[in-house]
Amino acid sequence: MKSALITTSPSRPESWRDLPVGDNIKTLIELEIEEASRKFFGYHLVRLGNLSSEIELKSCPIKHQVNITPNSLSHSSIIAKTSSLPITENSVDAFILANELDFSRDPHQVLREVDRAIIPNGYVVITGFNPFSISGLCKYLPINKGNVLHEARYFSCARVKDWLQLLGFEIIDVKHLLFNELFLNRKLKSSSKLSLWCQQYLSVLTTMYIIVARKREIPLTMIKPKWKTSKFSAVGVSVSRGAMQVETPLKREK
Repeated sequence: MKSALITTSPSRPESWRDLPVGDNIKTLIELEIEEASRKFFGYHLVRLGNLSSEIELKSCPIKHQVNITPNSLSHSSIIAKTSSLPITENSVDAFILANELDFSRDPHQVLREVDRAIIPNGYVVITGFNPFSISGLCKYLPINKGNVLHEARYFSCARVKDWLQLLGFEIIDVKHLLFNELFLNRKLKSSSKLSLWCQQYLSVLTTMYIIVARKREIPLTMIKPKWKTSKFSAVGVSVSRGAMQVETPLKREK
């Protein structure tokens, strides 16, 4: 297994249009996470990265949504590195990371920043490319060399889930979707019978996955010490006093 930390940052897409059939992938992701976004509650939602900032959450009850991108874009709210967020601790109610880990130099640090900034019981949604899919195989083939997907990291779903669980996140839901090699710009057929059958029975080979997790923190409870106290008995006291009187020698008068 290759190290998650690399020396140079991979080239990242500025928009979904930089990816093959990117607009269709964006629409598919929005439909899949629409139900999960209804459960978000709070005041602040952060869409982290270039691709995440274009995800629309029409059913999300959180109205204040901030887009953090590493470079200036038309829809950017804050320009900052995703590995060093200018956000105070425990202040964000939900995070969206649409394939952000796939184009990060240090995905561990990105998740650590999310863990630092998210509130207890806050939600995080992560989408990623599956390395065991046809698309993951095409990444290493000389197909469409100018495709930015050759720069993607392709972390497995199981690996990302392990990272989240080590940080104290509970995995709420995992969805596997899409069967497409992506490198040939073929039209998506996500609703076809073959695609739906593969998603159900060959989920390990799907092109993408979506992880919905929630930050869990077990509150500390004070354990009160159990003091051992002797039981008071009036009968015992009287008996012991009587014993003392018997043992005390009587003084005779001369």
